[in-house]
Amino acid sequence: MRILGGWIALTPELDVKLLLGRHVWDCAQHADLWGRRLPELRAPAQESEPASDRVVRVLDVLERFEGRDQSVERVTAVYRVLKPHLATVYRRHLAVANPVYEPPTRRILERCIEEEWRHASAGAAVLARHLAGAGMAERAEACERRVLAALAEARGVTGDVEEPLVDATASAPDPAAVAQDLVEVPPPFDPGVAPADLGERLRAHVAALARGDLEAAERHVLPEARTAVRQEYARLQGPWTQAAVAGVARIGRYRVTRLRLDGAGQAVVQERWVPGDDGWMIAAAEVARLQPGG
Repeated sequence: MRILGGWIALTPELDVKLLLGRHVWDCAQHADLWGRRLPELRAPAQESEPASDRVVRVLDVLERFEGRDQSVERVTAVYRVLKPHLATVYRRHLAVANPVYEPPTRRILERCIEEEWRHASAGAAVLARHLAGAGMAERAEACERRVLAALAEARGVTGDVEEPLVDATASAPDPAAVAQDLVEVPPPFDPGVAPADLGERLRAHVAALARGDLEAAERHVLPEARTAVRQEYARLQGPWTQAAVAGVARIGRYRVTRLRLDGAGQAVVQERWVPGDDGWMIAAAEVARLQPGG
């Protein structure tokens, strides 16, 4: 619960951010249920006591995935490994929980099992959207191996879990139930809403930035603005694998554009275009965000 809550502000992707936010609430409910049940079992309430130092190291591994460009690792670690592992541990405990004098424990376990598998399925759906980029699948697999290795060394979150750490034989949740955890990603911006003459020049400009041809990109800049704009463009380290117009806004006779460049890292460039005798030209530009690659 605490780890997911801390990641929300660090995660730029809307679908991942909202996935974490929705599941933090569920995890808080689980923690509250166990906290209320513990005193009934003559155990200290609302205390967190790890099974061993190795279990602490498992969570330390998870908490290191806090870079803005590590959303793939965050989703992989929690939804491919940790939550399926928790569901496995809960299900094994349910199998030996006495139905005569432990009905409350069994009801909590049943709820947690259902919700952890639902979370894992939702996480898998979100992760699939982000594995298409170059090297993303390899990053996810490396992360999965790392977290599983740490869990194996700890013998699971309880320190005594027998292999396998994740039992994949559970039936998939109802797709309708998983749908409540997912958010439809807005469609890509349509650059066709820009004036036709601006759209043509904008496409050429974006292509120049994408391939790292800053000299060609500067041909679309007003002469009096080139020194300042050149300094901004120097911050971009192309070439980039993908480039797109993320937005166009009209402010009087001007157009403000927002460009997104993706590669090993990510950059967002905001530019102000003005109409003139030579067509649309850039009067100002700013690199609004620059995330180096890992």
